[in-house]
Amino acid sequence: MNEALKELLDLLDLEQIELDIFRGRSPEERIQRVFGGQVAAQALVAAGRTVPEGRDVHSLHAYFIRPGDPAIPIVYNVERVRDGRSFTTRRVVAIQHGKAIFTMSASFHVQETGVEHQAATMPQVIGPEELPSYRDRMLQIVGTNSLMREWASRPRPVDARYVTPLTWEAHRDPELRGSNTNVWFRYEAELPDDPLLHVVLAAYASDFTLVDTVLLAHGLAWGASNVSGASLDHAMWFHRPIRVDEWVLYAQESPWSGAARGLAKGEMFTRSGELAVSVVQEAMIRVR
Repeated sequence: MNEALKELLDLLDLEQIELDIFRGRSPEERIQRVFGGQVAAQALVAAGRTVPEGRDVHSLHAYFIRPGDPAIPIVYNVERVRDGRSFTTRRVVAIQHGKAIFTMSASFHVQETGVEHQAATMPQVIGPEELPSYRDRMLQIVGTNSLMREWASRPRPVDARYVTPLTWEAHRDPELRGSNTNVWFRYEAELPDDPLLHVVLAAYASDFTLVDTVLLAHGLAWGASNVSGASLDHAMWFHRPIRVDEWVLYAQESPWSGAARGLAKGEMFTRSGELAVSVVQEAMIRVR
């Protein structure tokens, strides 16, 4: 297990400071604001710790209200909205400097059987073993730029391998632009069987590349274009158990952008082609 993953798992082990009140921290690195996937993952951990055993999260709907300050802890207040016979609902508010920076509603469901179908099909793409890591690909792109090489070389908790072009590549070559992104990802360690942990880590990874799918359509790239952005809202539906220490294909598309916003949708498939998670996110995107 690499150090970045160890640190992430430590960040997800929230401190309980009162009934239904939890405290989380951010990584000790020089960033301007807290990564949205981290806040969503920590909020889901807080909600999950108040739910009776035998109920798995099946959906979450979140809003990013203010940028998170990485220099101070984040307090997560959990509201027990409802505990029904089959469903449990929780609302979480993340607070810093006395103000809400993030809100999330999450629903949990007892395990039941029912009718099944899957209309979505996994894209037929090259396997992850035949693709370079994100780090190796970025190092090739940035060349001898020492500052960018330092950024590209930093350890990451998730091993992501792009089937489709990176935004930096599409920024340089207009022919590579498109509105679809396919990425294999997994966490490089054998993780415990805790279903909530795998769902939380899927939520963390889900925020890494969705906005990039919008940028890819326009040849924009963070750090290479005069573009700024931030996640506005994020929704996820968990259809079946998922293991994120095994390869997952994250198929994403951006059906629309405009009015300084962009919409992206994603589907996470198991290696065998089962649809495990659906994701939708809208982000603010401004080009100066």
